[in-house]
Amino acid sequence: MDKKDLEREFHMTGGDGKTSYARNSSLQKKASDVAKHITLETLQQLYKETRPKSLGIADLGCSSGPNTLSTIKDFIKTVQVAHHREIPNQPLPEFSIFLNDLPGNDFNSIFKSLPDFHIELKRDNNNGDSPSVFIAAYPGSFYGRLFPEKTIHFVYASYSLHWLSKVPAALYDEQGKSINKGCVSICSSSSEAVSEAYYSQFKEDFSIFLRCRSKEMVAAGRMVLIILGREGPGHVDRGNSFFWELLSRSIADLVAQGETEEEKLDSYDMHFYAPSADEIEGEVNKEGSFDLERLEMLEVEKDKENVNDTSYGKAVAKTVRAVQESMLVQYFGEKILDKLFDTYSRMVDEELAKEDIRPITFVVVLRKKL
Repeated sequence: MDKKDLEREFHMTGGDGKTSYARNSSLQKKASDVAKHITLETLQQLYKETRPKSLGIADLGCSSGPNTLSTIKDFIKTVQVAHHREIPNQPLPEFSIFLNDLPGNDFNSIFKSLPDFHIELKRDNNNGDSPSVFIAAYPGSFYGRLFPEKTIHFVYASYSLHWLSKVPAALYDEQGKSINKGCVSICSSSSEAVSEAYYSQFKEDFSIFLRCRSKEMVAAGRMVLIILGREGPGHVDRGNSFFWELLSRSIADLVAQGETEEEKLDSYDMHFYAPSADEIEGEVNKEGSFDLERLEMLEVEKDKENVNDTSYGKAVAKTVRAVQESMLVQYFGEKILDKLFDTYSRMVDEELAKEDIRPITFVVVLRKKL
């Protein structure tokens, strides 16, 4: 699937139904909460250094759930605290909030929440010192320019940069057939050529991302990137890649039962890559527009049993479904999805009972060079 098709078709499941991202993004929220103190500290530091009258904040890959607006509210409160500490006699800055995602994203569900969002903001500021907040949507790929030059002070991208701009072209032979048969991403049976194809695509995409943001951001502007990654140089581990390996196995299970065709599994490739810390740092240094202020590895504690007696496998299955449904439907049809994710949640729980699965998240803080 080429870049243009992906931009049109890929999106988190919209609305607020049973399988929507809005109702199945709690794993993302958990990790963002762990990274929250780093994010807000960075924003505070930026405000202290720049003190703009109008503050441009971009959320890249904002998706469509409740996480988006609760994050924006945190940003506003943090700047207010910094403002009252630094320059209490000056008026509060205006906030320009730019929400970005691919055009298929359910922006309407965010906009429908805005009246309540503004009411809550006013209520939180009962002393009448309510800031002016302007919120706009910027649909498009962040692997390209999105904003005018030097307009953005703070960029936040949570759980978006491990999605590549496209499935790497090098995954296909001269006949257009995938060389990664039986796997939806890098897995234990993938050849070195598969890992190399994904890594090359990540390097190309991430350097374009940095170059575009460097034009759009002001000097000393900050970026906080929360990215799924991996611990060591090896591409296969019992971390993020293992979840996709189990998805491959779950589809193979349905193939064995005659529920879908093997060719469909062989031709289904994901545009996902979990970089290592060295790979992230290498690209930041090579592109050269940003100083790497922080790079921290987080491991989010998992609730093997949560309050609703939902197993960890079920929680992962719901999240993966909300993220991948838009693409899976095109290849396999809607009919098999319930069965596929029942199998998947069972497999995750079975594997977890054997040995731990440790997905890694990186929090990256970059400062635009002067």
